[in-house]
Amino acid sequence: MINYTEQQRLTAVDRFMHLDAGIIHDLNEIVALVAEICQAPVALVTVLDKDTQWFKASVGTEVECTPRGMSFCNITIKQTHLNIIPDLKTDPLHCNNPLVNGEPYVRFYAGAPLITKDGFAIGSLCVIDMQPRELTAHQQKSMQVMAKQVVNLMELNWSLNTLAKQRTKEQEHATAIVESELKLKAIFDSSNDTHILADRNFEVLAFNRSAAAFVKNAYGHKLAEGDTLLDFTEPSILHQFKKYFNIALTGRSIKREWLLMMGTPTACWKVTTFIPVRNRIGDVIGVALNSTDITHHKKQEAYINIQNEALNRIAIIQSHELRRPVASLLGIIDLIKMENINFSYFDMMELTVNELDEKIRGIVKDSENTLHGRHLAVVA
Repeated sequence: MINYTEQQRLTAVDRFMHLDAGIIHDLNEIVALVAEICQAPVALVTVLDKDTQWFKASVGTEVECTPRGMSFCNITIKQTHLNIIPDLKTDPLHCNNPLVNGEPYVRFYAGAPLITKDGFAIGSLCVIDMQPRELTAHQQKSMQVMAKQVVNLMELNWSLNTLAKQRTKEQEHATAIVESELKLKAIFDSSNDTHILADRNFEVLAFNRSAAAFVKNAYGHKLAEGDTLLDFTEPSILHQFKKYFNIALTGRSIKREWLLMMGTPTACWKVTTFIPVRNRIGDVIGVALNSTDITHHKKQEAYINIQNEALNRIAIIQSHELRRPVASLLGIIDLIKMENINFSYFDMMELTVNELDEKIRGIVKDSENTLHGRHLAVVA
């Protein structure tokens, strides 16, 4: 009983439209054997698509296809048993068929439906004759058995082709992955920053060249997969390191600056970002540690602080030390004015002292603006 739509059947037919030459050879051997067993001049393996009946194997004809509307197999695919029409001329469904009333004047047809393992009738194994006749029980049994073998061969061909395509696709995918990994590794290893990937237990899963070089130079250890990060983490930062690592395991990225190898010739500042690493379903499976050397930046920062302190001292000197003698001179001038002492250069001296006081005030103000605005040149 048919329990599928024609569109579903046609989808199944598409699997068998292109058969390998080896399978076609085997099918031709089967139809030749069926023709011999049934003593029929023509035997066919047919596949019916939307509009056409295709002959995938044949004996007794050079025709490769016929319109589906003229096909005797069009009735066969609608049933599950052997379809035998002893005399097409007297059959009401086929008596007006051009193949019956004209060349090649077919009179006898017997077809076994080709039913796939998933239940779709895609065509038939059939024999035809130009004379009305019947099939013996042995011949009918033979056709049914051979029809199953035809399906097996066609299913095998499709399965092998599907596996070959899948294998090719997997190989292409694997090649793409390898190429992608090589590109990522090239980018990974070309970075001056250190990158280490660790699992939830602090074990190293991957690292780049910069990380290996840093660990080797700083701690004399040859970094390898499976190493435990805690084995070469400085005791002075071990507690904080664990703390930030565990924060990343909760799913939050965090950044930390620290001074490493303090008091040694290789002392350096690093800023480390702890980034959670997730699997496809979103679970945190490890932490990526990305560290950048900021020693130069820290040295610049210290130099700027020294400059600020120097400017601050200069401002104090300018404000107090330089203005003190000027203030004394201004006081003397005020005393001279009060005593009404006649001094020919008094006006000139007063003008000079006031001008000096104004310039010192300007210098102090400019120093304060520079200090507060931090308009300082950064020495590279």
